[in-house]
Parts: sequence; C-alpha cells; structure tokens
Amino acid sequence: MRRSPLVFALALALSGVVHAAQPQPATAPQARPAAATASASITLTAPPTDWRTLDGQKVHIAAPLTLAGTDGLARFGELSVAFDGRLWQPSEVAAPRSAGHAQITADNAHRRLVLDDGSDARDPGPVAYLPANANLRTGMLLRNVEGIVRVDAKGTPRLQVTRPLVLPKLDRPAVPVVPGSLHVAAFNLENFFNGDGQGGGFPTLRGARTLAEHQAQKAKLVTTINALGADVAALMELENDGYGPQSAIAQLVDALNADRGAGADWRFIDAGKGPGENPIRVGIIYRASRVTPVGAPATLEQGPFGPHSRVPLAQAFRAGKGAPFVVVANHFKSKGCSEATGADADQKDDQACWNATRVASAKLLDQWLRTDPTGTGGNDAVLLGDFNAYAMEDPIRTLHDAGWRDAFAVAKLERPYSYVYNGMSGRLDHALLSPGMAARLRGAAEWHTNADEADDVGYRDRNEKGPWRSSDHDPLLLGFDR
Repeated sequence: MRRSPLVFALALALSGVVHAAQPQPATAPQARPAAATASASITLTAPPTDWRTLDGQKVHIAAPLTLAGTDGLARFGELSVAFDGRLWQPSEVAAPRSAGHAQITADNAHRRLVLDDGSDARDPGPVAYLPANANLRTGMLLRNVEGIVRVDAKGTPRLQVTRPLVLPKLDRPAVPVVPGSLHVAAFNLENFFNGDGQGGGFPTLRGARTLAEHQAQKAKLVTTINALGADVAALMELENDGYGPQSAIAQLVDALNADRGAGADWRFIDAGKGPGENPIRVGIIYRASRVTPVGAPATLEQGPFGPHSRVPLAQAFRAGKGAPFVVVANHFKSKGCSEATGADADQKDDQACWNATRVASAKLLDQWLRTDPTGTGGNDAVLLGDFNAYAMEDPIRTLHDAGWRDAFAVAKLERPYSYVYNGMSGRLDHALLSPGMAARLRGAAEWHTNADEADDVGYRDRNEKGPWRSSDHDPLLLGFDR
C-alpha cells in the first residue's frame, strides 16, 4: 500500500531532519500514527531474508544501493534499487527454463527494493525525496538511504523514503575507443520519423510529436552517430518512407554530413523500396571515403519477415583492398503481446510473446545468408540490430547453434548490456559474426548513452544537450581488420 507524500514530511519532522523548500505533490494528507516512524531505526547492511518481518519499521540502509532502473519514476514516483550491484535480466545470462535462470530470478527478488514516494497519485510530478531536475543514471550508487518498510500485496518490498537522497556526482561515459582499421556500428533510433519532410506532418505515427521535437531528436541522433566514428552503421526504427530527398533516411544523412562539415561523406543504401511495408524499417548508412558498396543490396520478404519481424537488409562492402564483408541490418518482432496467439502467446518462460516468430526469423535468416544473397561470394558477415531477445533466449541461441558468434563474447567483454527494462539490464541488441568475420574482430563496445539515462533527459522532456537519451537503446561499435 502506498502513502500520501505528506507522510514524507511527517517522517522528516519525527526523525529530526528538516529540509526547506522540498517540492510536494498536491494530494490530500493521510493520517498515520506517529509511533511507527518515531521508533528507533533498524540498520541494514544486506537485504533481510524476509522483508515482511520489517513491515512498518523504519530502516537505515548502511550498504550502498545500486540504482537499477527509473521506469516507474514519472508515473509512480518510484525507483528500483538493488543491494550488491545491478539486476540482470535472467534470460540475458541463463537459458530460460534452466536451474540457472531460476536462481537469477530468485537472486533478483532477494536483492531488489523499490524506493517509494508514498503517494497514491498517478504522474505525481516532483518527487519529494529527489532534488529538482535530478540527473539519474542506472548503475549509480545511493548511500545512507532511510525510510519505512512497506510490503505490498504482491510481496514487493518498498521503502517509503524519509530522508532526501544524496545523489553522487554524475558520471557519464566517454565515447568508446575500439581497436581495428574498420568500424561498424548498430543503433536503434527509437522511431525516427520526419513528418512530411518539409517541416509539417506532425504529430507523426511514431516518434516526434512536433517539428521542434523532431529537430531535437535529430540533433541527438546526429551527435551520437558521428561521435562513434563508424564506417558503416546498421540502423533500426527508421520511418519507412522511401529514399527520396524528403525521406527520413535521406534527411538523417544530410544532417550527419552537415554536422561533419568539410569532407563529409555519409551515404545511404537505397534498397529501391521498403524494405518491407511496416511503418518502421531498417537501414544501412556508410562513409564513402572509407568503404565501397559491392553489388546490390538484398532483402528477405518471406515467412515471418514483413508481417511480423521487419524485413532484413544485407549489403556487401569492401574497405580499401580488404576482403569483402556483408552487413545485415535486423529488427525482429517485439515482445509485446498484442494479437499473439498459439505458440506466439506468452509461454511463461520469461521470453514473452512472439518468441516462436523470433525463432522462425532466426532460422530463416541463417538459411537465407547461406545462399549468398548479395552475390559477392564472401563468407565474412555480421548480423546487427535489435533482435528483441536477450542473449540466452531461443532466437539468439538458434543463431549461435548455426555458427554465428557473439561479438562481445569473442571480444571477452563481461556482462554487456544495451537496454534496461523493469529495473533489469540486458541486451536486445546484438552483433553476431560468421567465423571469418570473428577472426577479423579486434574489439567491441557499447556506448551507454541511453539505457542508463532517465526518460526525462530525452528530446520529449528536458532535452539535455548531447547524445544522452537519444534513444532507449545503446549503440554498439565493433572494430575489425580490413
């Protein structure tokens, strides 16, 4: 049960802590006995075995808490935190239905705690336990957190915070430096739509609601992509509106070149139409002075591709006198359950809905690439994009079983992540390499500009300048030998 935000002010007074000018959401006060908050607090250095034994007690948490997620902040005034580091999506690190998966699920439940503003209000506005315009990043450490324990009807432990949080200095990552003479990136743009391409046509079906929002979104995306220093980039969630001068992909490339200035050389692959008929599509852009397209692009419009998974786009390139390589941009069906039936309904195995379609997409994608769809005769290829499946889920394991290798495993990076959902970190975005391309890999990185950032940093809200929250996914960067 959640309490009025005025409980927060009452608890501050009873605990002897006074803070002036704390913003308070305008809701009616709710009475509560003073004795529950006036009693001496219990100090915790680790999560208790059973939070219910502390229900109603005031606690001081002496151990650092890791901010695990900000999903519920704007709507409910909540933050997800955890003892002893991040919470991980169980199917990111263990196969669904396995003992390891069950163990991680249980560990997450044991370590997780919800910080609560004590309000029953929806969209409460300023949250009393946070400073105004707080800059929050998943992974930051919160120390000396105090509050009153409440265990809700679902058994979720909550802490109604009675002392404003002291946030650490904001630590944001520099753009990664990845070894190699050829660099390839992947980035989900989170619905980049440009209206009618002439300043009108807003709100769009997805993405920006106004021209000003579109311009802010574009500026963030341009900053991100150009900073990565990639020679080729696979993009997801582009508006599917052709390839003319007013199309989303053409205007994004124009903006990238304008930002680079003299010598700008971004180009895009023109697949002729689509690919696919979905409102969003994948795309490939490249720097003409660094790589040269080889042959024509290829698309796969059959089976689950088109009706559900977005149509993949493959293009072969050559860098200098190096061996040709194929870049494949992918975006598999999402986990949302709308219209999912039969095998695509949620099987309660932590893979959500449409998993059967994603597995079928993985199998058909592998079969298609074995036919050399670009006609270049090369065996070096990289699958990039948003597969809407965590690393140990069936679709990705299907591709691993077919011989495609996880670039981050090849590069020996521990616990990569590109997406934070429901307070848990994991990867929906993957880079999978053929054996020949794996032999050319020299490094891999994610630039955590987005997944760790709170929503309000993005272009729809505060629009903090720079690459921060340019999307809800982090971009990936790979380095190869030519």
